[in-house]
Amino acid sequence: MKIKLIAGLLLSGFLVYLSVRGIDFQSVVRGLITIRYGYALLFLAVAFLMQVLRSVRWGMILRPLEKIDQFTLFSVSNVGFLAIIAIPARIGELARPYLITKKSRIPMTCAVGTIFVERIFDSLGVLLIAVLTPVFTSVPPWLTRASLIFFWITIGFLTVTIFLVIKRDALLKALNPFFCRLSEKKALLVERLFHQFSDGLKIITDFKLLVQVSFLTVMIWLVDVAAIYILFIAFGFNLPPAAAVVLMIVLIIGIAIPTAPGFVGNWHFFCILGLGIFGVPRPEALSFAIIYHFLSIGILIVLGLLFLPFNQFSLSSLSTRISGS
Repeated sequence: MKIKLIAGLLLSGFLVYLSVRGIDFQSVVRGLITIRYGYALLFLAVAFLMQVLRSVRWGMILRPLEKIDQFTLFSVSNVGFLAIIAIPARIGELARPYLITKKSRIPMTCAVGTIFVERIFDSLGVLLIAVLTPVFTSVPPWLTRASLIFFWITIGFLTVTIFLVIKRDALLKALNPFFCRLSEKKALLVERLFHQFSDGLKIITDFKLLVQVSFLTVMIWLVDVAAIYILFIAFGFNLPPAAAVVLMIVLIIGIAIPTAPGFVGNWHFFCILGLGIFGVPRPEALSFAIIYHFLSIGILIVLGLLFLPFNQFSLSSLSTRISGS
C-alpha cells in the first residue's frame, strides 16, 4: 500500500506539473475572479441531487438482499464517498460495503457484490451517452478508441456477472478441483464468500429493478452533464451541452488512474485536456478545473463529514472486517 501511495503521489505531482507548465497565472486568476458564483451555487445544488440519486439507486440494488431506509443509504453513501476521496489506492471503495453491514444483516461480501453491479451500470450508462455524443459534436479518435476499450471491458464484466448469477452451481462444480487443493476450512470459506458475492448480484434476475436502476443510472449521468454545463455558463464558455458530455467522459477516464487522495493532478490535467478539444485556452481551462474540482470534492467532503458521526470507522476496523469476511 505504501508503494502505491508513493507512486500515486509522484504521478499526481507529475500531472500537476503538466497542468501548470507554461501557464499564464494572471489569466488563471482572472478566470477565477470573473466566474459568476451564482451558477456555482446552482452547481452545488445539482451535485447534491446527484448524491441523492446515487443513494436511491444503491438502495434498489440492495433491495433483493434487504430493504434499507433512505436516510441510512444517504448517510452511508456520503461517508463512503468521503473515504474514496481520503483513502489512497482505492481502498475507500470498500467503506460503503463495510458501513452498510453495520446497519443491516447484509454480509460484507454481498455488499461488495452490489458495488460491483453499481460500477457496471455506471459504465453502461456513460457508454450509452458516449455513443450518442458523436451525433451532436465531433470527438477526437483517441477518445473513440478509449470508449471502445471501455466498452469491451464493461461487456466482459457484465458477462461474468450474468454467468455468476445464472450458472453459479455449474461454476462451483467446475471449481471443485481448486477447492480440493485447499484445507477443508479454507475451501468452506472460499465457497461461502463466492455464494455471498453472487448473492450481491441478484438484481440481475429482477427485470423490473433492472429497468428502474438503468433509468436512474442514465439520470445520474445526465445530471452530472447538467452540472458541468452549468459551470460552462458560470465561466462564460460558449460551448454546447455535448461538450459537457465529452468532458465528463474524459474526466472519468482520467480519475480512474490511481493517484493521490482527492484526484489531485489527474482531475486537473484531464479537465484541461477535455476542454482543449473545444479550443478553450489552457489558463481558462485550468481556472475551470480548479473550481470544478474544489466544488465537486468540497461537497463530498462536507456531506461526508456531516454524516461521519453516524458512521464511524477506521482503516484498521475495515481491514479486520475484510479479512474476516
